Amino acid sequence: MDKLDLIYKVGITLIPGVGDVNAKKVIAYCGGVEAVFKEKKKALIKIPGIGLTVAESITKNNVLSRAEEEIKFLEKHKIAPLFFLDKQYPERLKHCDDSPVMLYYKGNSDLNVRKVVGIVGTRNATDYGKKICSEIVEGLAPYNVMIISGLAYGIDVHAHKAALNLGLDTIGILGHGLDRMYPAVHKTTAEKMIKQGGLITEFMSDTAFIRENFPKRNRIIAGMIDALVVIEAAKEGGALITADIANSYNRDVFAVPGKITDRFSEGCNDLIKRNKAALISSAKDIIYIMRWEEKKEKKSANIQKQLFVELSEEEKKVVDILNGSGSVSVDMISLKMNLQASKVAAVLLNLEFLGIIKCLPGKMYQLL
Repeated sequence: MDKLDLIYKVGITLIPGVGDVNAKKVIAYCGGVEAVFKEKKKALIKIPGIGLTVAESITKNNVLSRAEEEIKFLEKHKIAPLFFLDKQYPERLKHCDDSPVMLYYKGNSDLNVRKVVGIVGTRNATDYGKKICSEIVEGLAPYNVMIISGLAYGIDVHAHKAALNLGLDTIGILGHGLDRMYPAVHKTTAEKMIKQGGLITEFMSDTAFIRENFPKRNRIIAGMIDALVVIEAAKEGGALITADIANSYNRDVFAVPGKITDRFSEGCNDLIKRNKAALISSAKDIIYIMRWEEKKEKKSANIQKQLFVELSEEEKKVVDILNGSGSVSVDMISLKMNLQASKVAAVLLNLEFLGIIKCLPGKMYQLL
């Protein structure tokens, strides 16, 4: 990545009042991130949703020197900056309107693997909750699922540890910069995760440590996954915030039920009662609902090989795009193929009929 270009990419996240949604909007209208910094105020005001206050904030900013400092920190600690248009940026998250413009990633895993599950829950996990968490991760292990959580006390860190013990990649989403670790007691686990997964944050070094950062962290968890599992959650808290966001992103949400008298089962039971989560008791339920059955996947793979030679060139291109990319939106497929969306839709429909791909919520597609 060009260093000057990176300075602008980091810099735009520092402009007061812009935010992720507006940043993407002005980048698109101006034709690039560097162009945003060079655009005139009168032109910025004409962009829908960008008022005088935001336009003045952009034109009167003085953020590039701070961006340069951050880049030195990234280089020193071998942290990868992931801009929302980069190929390495999590594809699932990219299609969420409020996804971060910039992520900071320290790790060695591909963030666009075929199967990703988030596991969240109470910080006050019981022995029952920890046991169920371990059993679910163990049940997912044969399907090579990446496990994502928030590296918090309780269910979060237990999910990470279970994944590490089973050889699964696991990603921790942080509510602070990579210059620190909270809770500090999880530092050893975090270091193991860097070698078998990684750590991700949208926050720069020296970011003030505030509670408000953690709900923002939760949307990254919800955006990066195919499915969310909630294990032990009170009626209010971060786990339920993550579940609500996951539902808004059209992700599959699952909850492990508990006794109606247990405080830390109230949230899970309520999600199930309000049809905001499917009731599960084991990993088998997740695998069944997500259609991840191993035999079916092998059968589908054989069908794909047999049919591939009979596909049209456009259909082969779609398969190539989806291969190893997890789920991809219609718009992204259309962009990569340089075809009109209506033409792409027809190609996708035929591939669905052939049993090669499936349609997911939010007009996302993936190989079977």
